[in-house]
Amino acid sequence: MGIPAFADFRQAGRDAVHYRARAFGPDARQLNLLIVNISAHGLMARCDAALEIGQRIRVNLPIIGVMVAEVRWSLGGRIGCQFDTGIDLASYYELLAVLLKNHKF
Repeated sequence: MGIPAFADFRQAGRDAVHYRARAFGPDARQLNLLIVNISAHGLMARCDAALEIGQRIRVNLPIIGVMVAEVRWSLGGRIGCQFDTGIDLASYYELLAVLLKNHKF
């Protein structure tokens, strides 16, 4: 029995979304993100810019405003980011309601 190549040790589950967001990279250039899943602690998004692990971005989210996040992984046009500070639960549920509004999976 082998060890899995990738283990997912996230503390919080992610919610699937499909939301286009504006962000700014470490060089202050605008990034266009398609957020695919999100939690109160981070997100996964498709991004057309090549970002490196450890770089910091600023993501503009409805309800919440600008969240600073660190790129934790980057692979094939997708990035996984961890927010510097988590989103409180009440605000997260408000955010999630906006992200899911009028969207059918």
